[in-house]
Amino acid sequence: MQTSPIEVQKALKGMDYPAKKKDLIEHAKKHKAGKEVMEVLEELPDHEYNNATDVSREFSGK
Repeated sequence: MQTSPIEVQKALKGMDYPAKKKDLIEHAKKHKAGKEVMEVLEELPDHEYNNATDVSREFSGK
Protein backbone atom coordinates (compact mmCIF):
# COMPACT_ATOMS: atom_id res chain seq x y z
CA MET A 1 0.00 0.00 0.00
CA GLN A 2 1.26 3.44 -0.88
CA THR A 3 0.76 6.53 1.20
CA SER A 4 -0.30 10.00 0.14
CA PRO A 5 1.39 13.37 0.65
CA ILE A 6 -1.51 14.21 2.98
CA GLU A 7 -0.65 11.28 5.27
CA VAL A 8 2.99 12.35 5.32
CA GLN A 9 2.01 15.92 6.24
CA LYS A 10 -0.30 14.65 8.99
CA ALA A 11 2.62 12.74 10.49
CA LEU A 12 4.73 15.91 10.40
CA LYS A 13 2.07 18.20 11.87
CA GLY A 14 3.64 20.59 14.36
CA MET A 15 7.15 20.02 12.99
CA ASP A 16 9.58 22.88 13.55
CA TYR A 17 11.38 23.83 10.34
CA PRO A 18 14.05 23.97 9.11
CA ALA A 19 14.56 20.29 9.89
CA LYS A 20 16.92 17.56 8.79
CA LYS A 21 15.77 14.17 7.56
CA LYS A 22 16.55 12.54 10.92
CA ASP A 23 14.43 15.18 12.69
CA LEU A 24 11.48 14.44 10.39
CA ILE A 25 11.80 10.73 11.13
CA GLU A 26 12.02 11.26 14.90
CA HIS A 27 8.98 13.57 14.85
CA ALA A 28 6.93 11.08 12.84
CA LYS A 29 7.90 8.22 15.21
CA LYS A 30 6.82 10.24 18.24
CA HIS A 31 3.46 10.85 16.56
CA LYS A 32 3.01 7.16 15.75
CA ALA A 33 3.18 7.49 11.97
CA GLY A 34 2.23 4.44 9.94
CA LYS A 35 4.70 2.07 8.33
CA GLU A 36 4.16 3.51 4.84
CA VAL A 37 4.80 7.07 6.02
CA MET A 38 7.97 5.96 7.79
CA GLU A 39 9.19 4.22 4.63
CA VAL A 40 8.65 7.41 2.61
CA LEU A 41 10.57 9.48 5.16
CA GLU A 42 13.43 6.96 5.21
CA GLU A 43 13.73 7.30 1.41
CA LEU A 44 13.97 11.10 1.41
CA PRO A 45 17.32 12.65 0.48
CA ASP A 46 19.41 13.48 3.53
CA HIS A 47 19.38 17.27 3.68
CA GLU A 48 17.67 20.13 5.49
CA TYR A 49 14.03 20.91 4.68
CA ASN A 50 12.87 24.51 5.10
CA ASN A 51 9.14 23.73 5.27
CA ALA A 52 6.44 21.14 4.63
CA THR A 53 6.38 22.09 0.94
CA ASP A 54 10.03 21.03 0.60
CA VAL A 55 9.13 17.62 2.03
CA SER A 56 6.14 17.27 -0.30
CA ARG A 57 8.26 18.23 -3.30
CA GLU A 58 10.75 15.44 -2.51
CA PHE A 59 7.95 12.98 -1.84
CA SER A 60 6.14 13.59 -5.16
CA GLY A 61 6.07 10.55 -7.36
CA LYS A 62 7.02 8.05 -4.67
